[in-house]
Amino acid sequence: MTATPVLTAPLVVEFPFTRSLGPVQSAFLTGLRETTVLGVRTGDGKVLVPPVEYDPVTADELRDLVEVGATGTVTTWAWNPDPRRGQPLATPFAWVLVRLDGADTALLHALDAPGPDAVRTGMRVRIRWAAQRTGAITDIACFEPHAGEPHAPAAARPHSGVFPDPVTGIVAPARLDYTYAPGRAQSAHLTALAERRIVGERCPRCRKVYVPPRGACPTCGVATSEQVEVGPRGTVTTFCVVNIKATHTANLDIDVPYVYAHIALDGADLALHGRIGGIPYDQVRMGLRVEPVWRDGARHPDHYRPAGEPDADYDTYKELL
Repeated sequence: MTATPVLTAPLVVEFPFTRSLGPVQSAFLTGLRETTVLGVRTGDGKVLVPPVEYDPVTADELRDLVEVGATGTVTTWAWNPDPRRGQPLATPFAWVLVRLDGADTALLHALDAPGPDAVRTGMRVRIRWAAQRTGAITDIACFEPHAGEPHAPAAARPHSGVFPDPVTGIVAPARLDYTYAPGRAQSAHLTALAERRIVGERCPRCRKVYVPPRGACPTCGVATSEQVEVGPRGTVTTFCVVNIKATHTANLDIDVPYVYAHIALDGADLALHGRIGGIPYDQVRMGLRVEPVWRDGARHPDHYRPAGEPDADYDTYKELL
């Protein structure tokens, strides 16, 4: 048997994270919009920047807001020679922890410096404010070296935390870029799909066929290597109706509601996921016999449609629910 090349592909997981803000975080982010940095004082007198809503030692609720300086001292740093998408600066910079004047903790952000030789622990820096501010941590564009005379940190000043038009919620985009390597077993499965075949692997001990294959039996824990072609037809074992339209995906053209189902392919001992098409959503049912539909040039089935066969008897798929 010819060895299947192991595949790799760049993948992106991305979604917007929406959260409401309590009084402390609301004041902090609104303050940044107004070029004011706020911290919070704990019961033992320490000033935390960024502020938190509960004391990390006693768990007491914290509301005593204070204003700290826009200058500070680098406590530690690391050079970033190759900035990535979405990072504060497009040119090489230093990640720094900065203890702002009046604070007892350090804030993580970027320092704009010409090179690592220009950065050192203990150096004085100041905030460079963004030209357009919206009430987010990015209102601090970065830190920059501050050539002022060294001085003792100024004391934090009490602040009411009240600003016009406070920020009450934020939407933070979360994104993970990575390279996925499916491994030998799934590479063989994906290669077969590109040929419009569905291949799994049989466990040498329990003889069950798993699709997609994992390279090892999830029940027995032994390695699998015997390839078995299954399907292409199968049985809907259970399903759900999707009523929320997908965004930021290749499925933008799918009208809701639609059905996503577990499908037990003929010859397989594990149900896989698939979308059901070619039938009204309210006519999909357990036991429905289906077959895959490929689009031209696609590497995997686009969806499954009714195969025109009588429904499967419940006893034939009940173990795969």
